Amino acid sequence: MNIKHKTFLVAGFVIIASINLHAQTGPAGRQMDDPALTDTTGRTISGYFNPASKTKMAPDADGFIQRWLLLEPISMPIRSNTIFTDSYLRKTFDTLYFQNQFTILPKDGQKVKVAGKELAWHALDSKLWNVKLFRFAFGLKKPIYGVMFWAVTVVNCPDEMKNVRLAVGSNSASMWWVNGKEALLLSGDRRMVMDDGTSNRITLNKGKNIIRGVVINGPGMSDFCVRFLDENGQPVKNITITLE
Repeated sequence: MNIKHKTFLVAGFVIIASINLHAQTGPAGRQMDDPALTDTTGRTISGYFNPASKTKMAPDADGFIQRWLLLEPISMPIRSNTIFTDSYLRKTFDTLYFQNQFTILPKDGQKVKVAGKELAWHALDSKLWNVKLFRFAFGLKKPIYGVMFWAVTVVNCPDEMKNVRLAVGSNSASMWWVNGKEALLLSGDRRMVMDDGTSNRITLNKGKNIIRGVVINGPGMSDFCVRFLDENGQPVKNITITLE
């Protein structure tokens, strides 16, 4: 854990405070969510998302992908995140919850049926570098704990890109696929940290590449961040993001 100690002088006494840098900030010092904060935006997603536009979108200055199709959360019987072992996650993520789960490229507002309930896809642009799934669910008045989220986006490349890595952070566990092939599994009870896990070297096709992910969490906040890194570890920025 990245801990920084800071010393303060208060009323003649020396106080040493420990600050968890990863828990508080992201790249370039961007502020992270504090689950102890009271909600100031009400039951709406407008503080964290905009409806996705029809125009192509570039990654942000650090290469993070902000445009996603998000499925309303699937309720899961999870009381503790300690169960997120590799074997548990593979069994859970391999389970079919809705039709065309691993191939669907949904439209905004499209609905799927999960355990007799209809859940809708939402085409959204995150206002932040990370995608706040907790705020997505909270704002839509959906379950916020014991949940599983599916996410899909399309990365468009001007030319074939070899030896890139998918870099992901998630809270809590997650799995990610690129063009239908498993790229990365993040297991265990974890906080979201940028580039917490990176895939093996992969090739992005010229033109359309479909990125698919699933994030699962019991208690606590849920979010993720995704970007691609080139063979030198630098963010890939010469791509565009669409949802079709």
